[in-house]
Amino acid sequence: MANIFESINQTKSEGKKLLSILIDPDSIQSADQLMDLVNKAESASVDYLLFGGSLITQPEKFDSLKMIKEITKIPVILFPSSPAQIRTEADAILFLSLLSGRNPEYLIGHHVAAAPMLKGSSLEILPTGYLLIGCGRPTTAEYVSGTPPIPYHKPGIAAATAMAGEMLGLKLIYLDGGSGADKPVSFNMISEVRKSIDLPLIVGGGIRSGEAAARAFEAGADMIVVGNGTEKNPNLIQELGLARIPST
Repeated sequence: MANIFESINQTKSEGKKLLSILIDPDSIQSADQLMDLVNKAESASVDYLLFGGSLITQPEKFDSLKMIKEITKIPVILFPSSPAQIRTEADAILFLSLLSGRNPEYLIGHHVAAAPMLKGSSLEILPTGYLLIGCGRPTTAEYVSGTPPIPYHKPGIAAATAMAGEMLGLKLIYLDGGSGADKPVSFNMISEVRKSIDLPLIVGGGIRSGEAAARAFEAGADMIVVGNGTEKNPNLIQELGLARIPST
């Protein structure tokens, strides 16, 4: 498996865009549903599959990760909310530091607990500054982390927070409206953060159309992540794949 961070960085330097689909194990109802989702992801040339969720109530569904690895060569990146969600079958892990909040468990506590396990694994560690953005109703991520999001109309706060993450040595910045967000992160906020950092910028939450994906890319996102939208409409994946192609 090629170094994922180097690949993301190389794609960014070439001005290309990346698409990731988030698979929440709790949302998978059957093997056929998972197979259909992965097949559609392959058809749309999805770059990465993110795996995880803010609150997983059925741990046995982590077995779906093994199935994913058996049926596709798309790299799988863990998107965990706690050390309990770490699985070594994946290729990499977003080592998330919740910079938008002030809960020490999500800034460093979980990281200390996870470090010995990760040190002994083959997972590629992707240190990521994670910023929750208020995009409507409170999300599960907000509730579970016990932290307020950055207000939707405060791009300056997001930009300064992202800059701090870059100065701390993190490798990626992730703006997330949260699963099931009412609307996407504002394109103005994406643009302001993009101007403020040189790191690859990931944007997720509330993206439910190819048009919204294209606008996020145009505003400066290097990668978008879509989960809830594709769960409800798997055919959206093909539309999202086309959104990476600049309009002429």
